[in-house]
Amino acid sequence: MTQRAFPILFITATRIGDAVLSSGLIKMLADQIPNARFTIVAGPLAAPLFAHVPGLDRVIVMEKGKGKGHWFKLWRQVRHKKWSLVVDLRGSATALFLRREKRAIWKKLPGEVVHKVIDAARTLKLEGDPPAPHLYITPDVQALADELLGEGGPILAMGPASNWIGKVWPIERFTQTAAQLLDKDGPMAGGRLLILGGPEDTRMVEELRMASARGRTIDLTGKVDLLTAYACLRRARLFIGNDSGLMHIAAAAGAPTIGLFGPSDERRYGPWGDKAEAVRGPRSFDQFLAVDPDLTQAIRHMSDLPVATVVKAAKALLARTEPAASPQEAVVEEAIADEAVGVEEAPAAAETVVAPIAVAEEPSPQEDVVEAVLAEERELEEAAPSTAHPRESGDPS
Repeated sequence: MTQRAFPILFITATRIGDAVLSSGLIKMLADQIPNARFTIVAGPLAAPLFAHVPGLDRVIVMEKGKGKGHWFKLWRQVRHKKWSLVVDLRGSATALFLRREKRAIWKKLPGEVVHKVIDAARTLKLEGDPPAPHLYITPDVQALADELLGEGGPILAMGPASNWIGKVWPIERFTQTAAQLLDKDGPMAGGRLLILGGPEDTRMVEELRMASARGRTIDLTGKVDLLTAYACLRRARLFIGNDSGLMHIAAAAGAPTIGLFGPSDERRYGPWGDKAEAVRGPRSFDQFLAVDPDLTQAIRHMSDLPVATVVKAAKALLARTEPAASPQEAVVEEAIADEAVGVEEAPAAAETVVAPIAVAEEPSPQEDVVEAVLAEERELEEAAPSTAHPRESGDPS
C-alpha cells in the first residue's frame, strides 16, 4: 500500500552560512520520514544549495521586500496546501495562517551563546548531538568537480573572501600561508592550491593566483556554483578561509577546515565538525565589539592575525586528520614496534566464556524528535526582539 505523502514546508535562512548550518535538519527529516515531500524556502544566495534534496517538490526563493511584504507573498504561494509539518527557522508567524498538522518555529532563547547548529536543532526539540550540516549532490555534480580538479597532489583549498571587509584576512597572508604549506619542506609538499569564491572576488584573489606555483593552481573563483564547490571541497586535504558561507560549506563537505575569526563569534559561527578549527588573533570577539559596536565599519579588523598562528594551526590539523594507515601498513608497523621493544607472546590464558548482555535498543534522538513533532503540537510563543549585531545575526526579516 502506497504511503500518503507527508508535505513539509521548511523555511530556512537567507544567508549561505546559516542555511548550511541548519541543513542537517532536512537530512534528518528525509531519513526518518521516507514519504516526506519538501518545499524549501530560502534567500536568493542560499536557495541553490537545496536543488538535489530527496523528495523535493519545490524551492521557493524569497527576496526581502518592503516592510514584511515578502512574508505575505510567501503566504500566498503556500496557503493552498495542507502541510503535515511546517518548520520555520526564521521565527515568523507564517505557520499561524496556514493549514498544517504540526509546526516547529524557531524562537530566540535567553541564556548562554550556543552554536547555530545547536540553535537550529532546538527548533525541533532536539537535544544532545544535533544533526551535522549536510548538502545533497548528484553523481553528475561530483563528476564535474572531479573533472575540474583532475589528478595530482593533495589539495589545499582557500576561500580568501567574505561578505564584509572587516572579516577578510589580508590576501598577502593567504599567499604566504599557501607557500609555507606547499613548499618542498612543508606538510603538503607537492600539493595543489584550489582557490574558491564568487564572481565578485575575482580581482581580490589575483595576487594569490599569480604568486602560486604554475601548473599547481586551480582557480575556480566565480566559475562554479555552490554545490560544485562543495563537491570539489570533498576532495580537499585542507581548507583555510575567512568566516563565510564557503567556510561552512567546506566543513560540511568533510574537509579539514581552518576558519579565520576576528569580529565574529566562533562560539556561534565556528566551522562545525570534529575536523574543524576556529583560529583568531590576540583579540577576543568582545574586544572587537568595543571598537566597532555595530560591526559595520570598513576596518580591516583581521590584520592582527599572524601568518605563523594560521600555519601552526594548519600543521596541527593536518597531523590530527592524517588518513589512517591501510591494513597492510598497520601490520608492518605493529611487527616493527613489537620487534623494537622485544615483545614476546605470553602463554595463552584459559578461555573464558562471557555470557552476552542484553541491551535494550532505545530510539535515537532523531527518532525522538520526529515523534515529538508529529505527536504533540508545539505552542507558539512570540519570539523576543533580536539584539544580535548585524554581522552576527542569522537573518533579519
